[in-house]
Amino acid sequence: MSKLWGGRFTKQTDKLVEEYTASIPFDQELAEEDIQGSLAHVTMLGHCGILPAEDVALIKEGLEKVRGRIQHGDHVFAVADEDIHMSIEKALIEEIGPVGGKLHTGRSRNDQVATDMHLYLRKRVVEFVDLLQKLQTALLEQAKANLDTIVPGYTHLQRAQPILFAHHLMAYVSMFGRDIERLQDSYKRVDTLPLGAGALAGTTFAIDRLFTAQQLGFGRVYENSLDAVSDRDFIVEFLADASLIMMHLSRLSEELILWSSTEFQFVELDDAFCTGSSIMPQKKNPDVPELVRGKTGRVYGNLIGLLTVLKSLPLAYNKDMQEDKEGMFDTVKTLQGALQLFAPMIATMKVRADRMRRAVDQDFSNATDIADFLAAKGLPFRQAHEVIGKTVLYCIQQGKFLLDLTLEEFKQFSPLFDESIYEVLQPESVVNARNVYGGTATAQVSAAIARAEAELASTADWVAEYAEKCR
Repeated sequence: MSKLWGGRFTKQTDKLVEEYTASIPFDQELAEEDIQGSLAHVTMLGHCGILPAEDVALIKEGLEKVRGRIQHGDHVFAVADEDIHMSIEKALIEEIGPVGGKLHTGRSRNDQVATDMHLYLRKRVVEFVDLLQKLQTALLEQAKANLDTIVPGYTHLQRAQPILFAHHLMAYVSMFGRDIERLQDSYKRVDTLPLGAGALAGTTFAIDRLFTAQQLGFGRVYENSLDAVSDRDFIVEFLADASLIMMHLSRLSEELILWSSTEFQFVELDDAFCTGSSIMPQKKNPDVPELVRGKTGRVYGNLIGLLTVLKSLPLAYNKDMQEDKEGMFDTVKTLQGALQLFAPMIATMKVRADRMRRAVDQDFSNATDIADFLAAKGLPFRQAHEVIGKTVLYCIQQGKFLLDLTLEEFKQFSPLFDESIYEVLQPESVVNARNVYGGTATAQVSAAIARAEAELASTADWVAEYAEKCR
């Protein structure tokens, strides 16, 4: 069968060209969105009197039948049909006859495909906000269960100062909170309708773009037809947001991998989220966080790939822009898998509070508090810093920790030491001394948890509202 656009051509498309240029192997992912957009478009054509009511009704009935066949796996996505738009239009014409060809009145594949991707990403943005808040909930529950668990805080992967484990987890709650904010903000730009821009210059038909936008639940339409068909920055923005989410997941993955090692033993991941070795029966490998860490690179690559495709393109549409979809679909699938796994993995994680406390008791992470102690007694901080450096060196040479020293040993470094130093050095005292907004003190972490739970409730309301708009 000849192409739907083949009137101007005298030869059939070369088979290699057909295979090379076809996007149907991957853009069939947009089938539901393509039909959704077509239903709104034909409704608008009837509303504006461009098509008679009987044609509109027949086309809508035919589209629903094609949708049903696709949903039941009875539709063949053939390379000869090039893309999802031509595949569905061809199926429609086969279903209802030549009147199906009227569906394309007043539109182009250029504004059609852009509309499909806006519809697709709009749903995904809401989905990912929902998945992120589920991960935040799992982290919050672990934080609430570990408000009295103290763990070494690290800089340069060296023990620095004691902190609450809950405080550490809340850092990721904050990171994922910003990821949610970015997605919510990006929704405004995804929620813009390109349909009606035609190939690049609009259309001669008296269409009503705002009516179509209302039918599809879009908040606004593109102001410029050239921009509408050549804009892909809404996808770039999504890929950038996804890259940041994966970066945060990768950092948390790295810590889970370290914490579950024999060297740390701070946490134990549930068996359901680990695998074994084919040769070493004792092994329990943290494959899920390792794969998330590894898959972060492919999401970064998809972002850079699309930026490179777009960097020198003249207006308006160019075939290069067909390369906008595979990376987007891959990123969606990668991010879906990571977030769907991470929330239950965190929720079922066992925290080894005893191991964390043992680590805190056997290090010098309370040294800064001695310097603060001396500074509060009038010794300049830089001199106090030097005094404690020498004290720590003495402990290392003697095989002791700070709480092991006698008062006489302390006093050989400064006469300002007194019995109160032993209370100052207790891990609980070190933690709760940092009672400033955003600090690791129990009161501050409890307040942070309460604020995060209130924000989660607000996010849940947003998801419910916008999920309804995207249906």
